[in-house]
Amino acid sequence: MKIKILTFGIAREICGGSSIQADVPEGTTAAALKHHLAQQFPRLAGLASFLLAVNEEFAADDTLIHPGDEVAIIPPVSGG
Repeated sequence: MKIKILTFGIAREICGGSSIQADVPEGTTAAALKHHLAQQFPRLAGLASFLLAVNEEFAADDTLIHPGDEVAIIPPVSGG
């Protein structure tokens, strides 16, 4: 299934735009999608951490991704 993934902060720079497309099998979990994204964009794996949000809620590793879900990469946040 094809899913659209929104990117923010450093993830936008790493992925080359404000959104990307991923082709993943049905039944993909958030953890599997994170692994897929880290392979596709190795610099993501180099971040201290990054989270996924699914339908505007932080996704646990076992959260299933469904067609039509809004998925977003949430990079680590720093501030002062």
